[in-house]
Amino acid sequence: MTRLLSRVPPLLLVLTAVVSVQFGSSLAKGLFVAAPPLVAAWLRITGAALLTAAIFRPRLKARSSRAWKVAIAYAICLAGMNAVFYLAIQRVPVGMAVTFEFLGPLTVAVLTSRRGRDLVWVALAGGGVALLGFSPEPLDPLGIFFALVAGAFWGCYILLSSHLAANWEGFSGLTVGFGLGAIALVVPAIVTSLGSTRWFHDPGVIALGVMLGLLSSAIPYGLELRALERMPRATFGILMSLEPAAAAVVAWLWLGESLGIVELAAMGMVIAASSGTVLAKPET
Repeated sequence: MTRLLSRVPPLLLVLTAVVSVQFGSSLAKGLFVAAPPLVAAWLRITGAALLTAAIFRPRLKARSSRAWKVAIAYAICLAGMNAVFYLAIQRVPVGMAVTFEFLGPLTVAVLTSRRGRDLVWVALAGGGVALLGFSPEPLDPLGIFFALVAGAFWGCYILLSSHLAANWEGFSGLTVGFGLGAIALVVPAIVTSLGSTRWFHDPGVIALGVMLGLLSSAIPYGLELRALERMPRATFGILMSLEPAAAAVVAWLWLGESLGIVELAAMGMVIAASSGTVLAKPET
């Protein structure tokens, strides 16, 4: 699997990951109805952990303390990014939550950029995300706070991914990260679902959680990890600006939601920003 993915252009890996996440988001809608946000996040990461462990069976013995420290830090960011974002979209519109969350990757792109022209693409992508996240409704301050925290976790996740790949071969690090992340969310998931435990006895909810783990975590995070091995972090951070645009397209195709002028303009901006980073051909 690793050898096969090494032949795929990193740009294609990232784009596939983006599309996979957005299709997984459509499944999350149904899961939110039956389970609290932290339970949904736990099911998502647990499903990904079980799937990747069954396929890749990582070697855990004779690992250095540095490898475990990186894996633990990565797991915390992974679990935090998913759990806190789910808490955010419970309180504010998804578009606005993504807007604030995306400040994390944009910050990574700015801090790791070595060329002035990269900042132009960052600004363009940020403007597009802001348009897609526009909402006339009043925003819950706590929801905004959760989205910003999720963005911080996302930025740290990007920075740690390359270190994880350097200390764990293949998909071993990702698999261990999912497992540790699932363990970290067990207690929060149980505590927040004490008043509603019907999801625990519903096979449909469990199956949906496993599917969500595949589409929203196992596939995209694995592809992103492989892409980051051959792509500058600044470029990766800007390419992730396709997330809001992909969400709009999937909603149009899957749910029949129409796109207005603002949405189309925003989509054009983020696609232009992503295309600009590719055409610039930064050194890896």
